[in-house]
Amino acid sequence: MSLPNIFIINVDQQRYDSLGFTGNRIVKTPNLDQLAGKGMSFTNAFTPIPLCCPARQSFLCGQTAETHGFLWNYQHDSWMSGLPPAPDHWPMKLKAAGYNTAYLGKWHVHPDQDPCAYGYDYYVPEEKYPLRRPQSDIWGSIEMIRGIGMYDEGDLETSYTHGLARDTIEQIQKFCGEKAPWHVRLDFMNPHLPCFPVKQFAAMYRPEDIPAWGSFSDEFNNKPFIQKQLLYSWGIEDWGWDMWSRFVAQYYAVISQYDDALGRVLAYLEKSGQLKNTIIIYTADHGDMCGSHRMIDKHFVLYEDIVHVPLVIRWDGVVKPGSLCRDFISNYLDLPPAICQMAELDIPEKYQGISLLPQLQGRKNTSVRDAITSTYNGNGKQFGLFTQRMIREHKYKFIWNCTDLDELYDLETDPHELQNLVQKKSLSNEIGRLQKKLYEELHKLGDPIVNGPWAKKVLLEGRKVT
Repeated sequence: MSLPNIFIINVDQQRYDSLGFTGNRIVKTPNLDQLAGKGMSFTNAFTPIPLCCPARQSFLCGQTAETHGFLWNYQHDSWMSGLPPAPDHWPMKLKAAGYNTAYLGKWHVHPDQDPCAYGYDYYVPEEKYPLRRPQSDIWGSIEMIRGIGMYDEGDLETSYTHGLARDTIEQIQKFCGEKAPWHVRLDFMNPHLPCFPVKQFAAMYRPEDIPAWGSFSDEFNNKPFIQKQLLYSWGIEDWGWDMWSRFVAQYYAVISQYDDALGRVLAYLEKSGQLKNTIIIYTADHGDMCGSHRMIDKHFVLYEDIVHVPLVIRWDGVVKPGSLCRDFISNYLDLPPAICQMAELDIPEKYQGISLLPQLQGRKNTSVRDAITSTYNGNGKQFGLFTQRMIREHKYKFIWNCTDLDELYDLETDPHELQNLVQKKSLSNEIGRLQKKLYEELHKLGDPIVNGPWAKKVLLEGRKVT
């Protein structure tokens, strides 16, 4: 049997709860819904770090940001460069194994070297289809980035989403004429803010039809100082839901727009007979606050809104259509070893994830996690310095905020994470257990933050001001 083709769709700042197949009854994503219906959906997939560059770098090398060493977006720091290419990065391994490869869209792995240095034969940069925004002299300011009421005034066919989709189809067509297996990665920048949908998609959603998020009432009582400060830093401290609903309407609109573009690629794969030997993987680097807890974008929080991500894998003849996997998955760490196995390649020892191939094949994964971790490292350039480490079980989530109040949420009784229970004395044993578990997981992953005695004093001895 020939090696399978591997088609990866990666998107930017996609909330798990803003897709039709994950239960959102307002946003329209018919093509992704169909993909999920014919593949496996992972209900507990999480990003290892909710920040664009370090997350995408982790996906490429199979290691946490704290291991590969690039902790934040390089455009916000003059000395933080990009992840250098290495032969054990899985795209390099695919190419060495005879795959034809192509990368289209957002990169964000290295400021100077493009995907062709990392195992890809062809590259179509997102700059080929620049974001068509209204003429303004405030581009780059917070006002423009928020982008409320601003739309792409061009037509759909020449838009960013549909231009990339068209190039993707053309590239796959070229590969189909050759005997080698192919790997194509399509990276939409959507739905990262600012959201500029074309008018026909913007018209799909009326702000008055969009209810407020369950966490919108957050007053940040008993929460780290920086959370409320971010509202003032963005200038959104007085926004009510009447303003936020307009923002969310545009967020939903660009999701529907990229779904429509993706539908064209999937239709081509179906029509050309490629699906019978093509693995399709859809996921995201992280989510977006998008008005949850009255916040925008990401940074300095590890709420579900940004760490919980969608993950769908379709593999006809292997994956049971419409199946669900509820295991904890670290998407950008667990996909690299799985991709290697899909292509019958050895898994590099340096990879830190757990292959999810057993779940895809309907077998029990003996290495399944009972908790998941995620991290954040502030660089001081964008709003401040703030370091966080999270461990999440099915019931409790504990967040160690190294220089501020920690957080504990009971996700069964408080799914919107409004009540920080870290100071509740009756839960002191649970907190101690989670602190120990977090320490052990960070130590296992080689996180340098637990090197030396100081983390032990805090996490193992509970020596922190509350």
